[in-house]
Amino acid sequence: MNVADSELIQGILQDSGYQAAASLEDADVVLLNTCAVRERAEERIFGRLSNLVSWKRQRPGAQLGVAGCMAERMRHSVMERAPYVDFVIGPDSYRRLAEVLERSQTRPVTDVQLDRHEMYEGLTPVQTQNVCGWVTIQRGCDKFCTFCVVPFVRGRERAVGPAEVLRHVERLVARGVTTVTLLGQTVNSYLHEGVDFAELLKRVAAVEGIQRIRFTSPYPRDFTEELIDVIAAEEKVSKALHLPLQSGSDRVLGLMRRQHTVQEYRELVSKIRCRVEGCALSTDIIVGFPGETEEDYRATVGCIQEFRFDAAFLFNYSEREGTYAARKLVDDVSPQEKGRRLTELIAIQEEISRLAYEARIGTTQAVIVEGSTRRDETRMMGNTDDFKTTMFPGQGYRVGDLIEVKIVGATSHTLLGEPIRVLVPSAVPITLVDSLTEGISLGASAPAHG
Repeated sequence: MNVADSELIQGILQDSGYQAAASLEDADVVLLNTCAVRERAEERIFGRLSNLVSWKRQRPGAQLGVAGCMAERMRHSVMERAPYVDFVIGPDSYRRLAEVLERSQTRPVTDVQLDRHEMYEGLTPVQTQNVCGWVTIQRGCDKFCTFCVVPFVRGRERAVGPAEVLRHVERLVARGVTTVTLLGQTVNSYLHEGVDFAELLKRVAAVEGIQRIRFTSPYPRDFTEELIDVIAAEEKVSKALHLPLQSGSDRVLGLMRRQHTVQEYRELVSKIRCRVEGCALSTDIIVGFPGETEEDYRATVGCIQEFRFDAAFLFNYSEREGTYAARKLVDDVSPQEKGRRLTELIAIQEEISRLAYEARIGTTQAVIVEGSTRRDETRMMGNTDDFKTTMFPGQGYRVGDLIEVKIVGATSHTLLGEPIRVLVPSAVPITLVDSLTEGISLGASAPAHG
């Protein structure tokens, strides 16, 4: 979501007369778009802010800002810890960014008011990715899981209208995008004037030029029979599904207020795997949640071994101020025990992932070329239909090509292949731009009149 919001911010700045800076040295404004889901992400942002002090001193009049969820959560304390920050702006205040920049030239400014009706409709984000585009269809969240800060920093759940979603998708296609990811905190709970997520997915799939559609992150309780049918029937919808479990213990799931049991999750996984051919599942797991016993943790290990996810995002519990868990539950699992459990779980999942990836050796996969690898520009990378990163010799192929690849090797995170032929040539060559998800740096040159 941070990438999508950063593209939105860039579009707003561009419409206000700002231009993207080629380097930090050329920038008049640096804005860090931030995450607040875990404490570690916030501490990394403060480290990055401190690294920008010398830049600010060398450029009189330069402005430094913090945007996003951390800005919303920490509000005035950002400037208390980093007094050289000129402005703090929350995720519902980006329309006022140009005004905030102007006001902050003379005094520090904080604008973090949540707006239940703000959907940023009618604005044009700047596309910074290659053939992959992000489309926010939902903002905020109404689930209030006890560990999660999102409802407090992004507000209540609201949906972008279907017509606006399709307009955004069509605009991306016109720029050469072939893969779109629909974004929402609980994306499959989408509902706008009678149009639910399954229906929206069908409408997006009908857009000419789109080759793949992904979505993240769904909520298990809201995964309907109709949605499973659409995923199974629509060739364009990716068969890689991210389905957060969070814990394998019903007791802990209750403490988390996740609104499903392990058995209900098990039944959902069974339905998906029976009806969606070639489905690859990934998940999220939190270890060391308040009150998690060794028995609870062992239940989570059992679920990892039972469900055999292709990939899993595993985290230690990180207490977030203002959440129910922080206010009412005791963070009683020691850091050492959290670390032990996480290390063990990672090792178990790594082996499961390795076997899942090795099972693709000898198969042929359709891969959309996304760019060259960071370490070797002669090698290209892309993703399969079930969203497995694939690397292969890249001579003669362009970003955006859909190619057939023979899989000849694998690690626990990557497929290694040999290209066979181009299935669908690239529509438009687009330059790949790197970005970070925990904190995205945006550099801009001020308008000519400024």
